[in-house]
Amino acid sequence: MQRLVENDGIPPDGLPDVIHAYLDQSDQLPEWADAALIKTGEDVFWKYGPQVIATLFCYSLPFCYAARKGVQVLWLTSRLYSNPTRRIIETAQMVVDVMRPGGLAAGGAGVRTAQKVRLMHAGVRRQIHAYQGWNPDFGEPINQEDMAGTLLSFSWVVVDGLRRLGIPVEDGEAEAYLHSWRVVGHILGIRPELMPTNMAGAATLAHTIQQRQYAACPEGQGMTAALIGMMQQYIPGNIFDSIPAALIRYLLGDANADLLAVEHKPPADVLIEPLRLIDAVVGKDLNASAPFARISEVFSRKLIDGIVWAGRGGKRIPFTIPTELRQAWGVNWTA
Repeated sequence: MQRLVENDGIPPDGLPDVIHAYLDQSDQLPEWADAALIKTGEDVFWKYGPQVIATLFCYSLPFCYAARKGVQVLWLTSRLYSNPTRRIIETAQMVVDVMRPGGLAAGGAGVRTAQKVRLMHAGVRRQIHAYQGWNPDFGEPINQEDMAGTLLSFSWVVVDGLRRLGIPVEDGEAEAYLHSWRVVGHILGIRPELMPTNMAGAATLAHTIQQRQYAACPEGQGMTAALIGMMQQYIPGNIFDSIPAALIRYLLGDANADLLAVEHKPPADVLIEPLRLIDAVVGKDLNASAPFARISEVFSRKLIDGIVWAGRGGKRIPFTIPTELRQAWGVNWTA
């Protein structure tokens, strides 16, 4: 496991035979995988990548943290709470690996990353089963429902978040983005019946999981506080300090944000002053475009500028974005 996390690819030697066998057997895409749909999903990421990353931080992760039982594994491993930056950036790296051009092609970075994540899940389950302090009321760690909900957070939740921010994701693009992540779910070992084949089914499953799992707990609140602190840390200055909490509340909804003890400020009040300062610099009319779309675009690029240089700890490879994506997004690509 150590060799796997220290390498973005698969190290050429030093792995047990059983791991080589697993990697060889699990890198085939399912028969229903559609290359054209995957390409369309990649195009969505190409166009809106910075906003996808911001939506991941301000909607997808809080969407997961509000699930009282599922969040216990993250809390127990302590990695997201004691070192939130490392684990959060690793999550963002997984999204980049999967959705980059060719990420889900044979031997692609996304396929290898998904294979390693499945191994990590198995290792964590084994450790928790051996841990006498695990509360059986929390159920099987990293179970099928937890993984299905997490997969939705990378697919349906992201598209829903982009649309809430005023970004015009077309229906065909949304379905293709969902399809791409269904392919990832197959590699991760999620049962087919828990991976909806369309956005309508994904919305139904997301709301069902929320109704079954959402409840206030100190673990979820602690994770969310660490996430907000990380975003504030990596965006220079303090003009955007209130934006993470405002976006979480706007995207997740007041009731769910309250479960996570997110600071309650009317999002519009938080957004207006940064927009005024930005518009004063670039000479644009404050009312020229939707405020959430405008602020999310600027916030997204500032966030990526901050984390692109952040290390993941130890010998891990730092957060990387392919040059062609940096150029397309206009974030720190010359460095």
